[in-house]
Amino acid sequence: MSCGSGASYDAAHSVENRRLAWHANAQKKGHFVLYRMFLVYKALAGALHRYVRPLFLFCALLFLHVLTTIGMLLDYVFFPALAKTKIVRPIIVVGNPRSGTTVLQRFLVDNGFGTGSRLWKMLYPSLTLQVLLKPFLPLLERISPARHHAHAAHKTSLTAIEADDPGILFRYFDGFFLYGFFLSFSKEDLKDMFDPEKRDTARRDFDWHEKLWRRVLVSEKKDRIVAKIFSLGVRIPQSLQRFPDAKILYTIRDPMETVPSGLSLVTGVLDGQFGFWKLPEARRNHFIARLYSAFLDLSLRFHNHYTTGKIPMDKFKVVTFNRLMQDFDNLMFEIVDFVGALRTPELERAIRETAEKQRQFKSGHAYDLARFGLTEERIRKDYAPIYQTFFSN
Repeated sequence: MSCGSGASYDAAHSVENRRLAWHANAQKKGHFVLYRMFLVYKALAGALHRYVRPLFLFCALLFLHVLTTIGMLLDYVFFPALAKTKIVRPIIVVGNPRSGTTVLQRFLVDNGFGTGSRLWKMLYPSLTLQVLLKPFLPLLERISPARHHAHAAHKTSLTAIEADDPGILFRYFDGFFLYGFFLSFSKEDLKDMFDPEKRDTARRDFDWHEKLWRRVLVSEKKDRIVAKIFSLGVRIPQSLQRFPDAKILYTIRDPMETVPSGLSLVTGVLDGQFGFWKLPEARRNHFIARLYSAFLDLSLRFHNHYTTGKIPMDKFKVVTFNRLMQDFDNLMFEIVDFVGALRTPELERAIRETAEKQRQFKSGHAYDLARFGLTEERIRKDYAPIYQTFFSN
């Protein structure tokens, strides 16, 4: 080896060592909320040239954290039923975004299987605060980021039953939504910060979900929770250890449909907030590549747990999107038995009526893979294990 090539090797090796040391340091510091805020500020300042607005957001979240903590202590004074409320036999809907999770969760909630978390109650989880803020909901709705969702793809509002993932974002400024909406802009790839094998926040997150769900049951006067958690796909085994009587419904859909639909959903919200599609092409492509990789990880991590026997099948059921749309009645009768719900004439009628609507439904949302720099060949290659296991027929 020549001196020149040896020097080049040493330089490259030094750069790689610094990169690995930086990532290890980021994972360690990632446990601190102020550090996560610093990373988001750095990402938004660099990619979007937003320097002041994030600071107001951080101050508001820190103030909300303190206010919520005080309010949740007062809950035990003003809502004595809270102390006796337990989480029993929760139903948890899991799956990648745009795989049918919303349709399934909202049907279960609307038809008496249990209740789910409303977006505004995740933002203000204290029952005491909710009583004070409820009269102001119409005003809060006008400034809510939820208004930027394309309703053809996903109709939502502050009062809608929604995924529980935002609850972790609001409380800890952490989790899948933090990476998906903000840190995917970062120059450094920070995905490892959210890898449960490298930085495990399961105990903290499950503790918070349980606190929030107990309050939801009290406020909605129900006795069973129907949650929806996208990020649970990477730690279903841990969730069943924490909630051993839970029933998991995992929705799955052709990645050719979920990938562009999920990317469209996130970039649509960012476009409404920050003008995403007006950003330079290189910056847009950088973000989309990071988010695509995160979606892929959610699927492949779940697939690994599913195919290696780490998920107990008596507590887990796969719900395919095709059956959700074309065989809804038979599928739902299976789910009724699986979750141990009571099969009533009213429920049977609702199932059959919904099944007919599902068979006739035509999506009003079209997606262009090229807009996201993707091809059918790439998606089929990247998601090959998913296709082989769930779509081989």
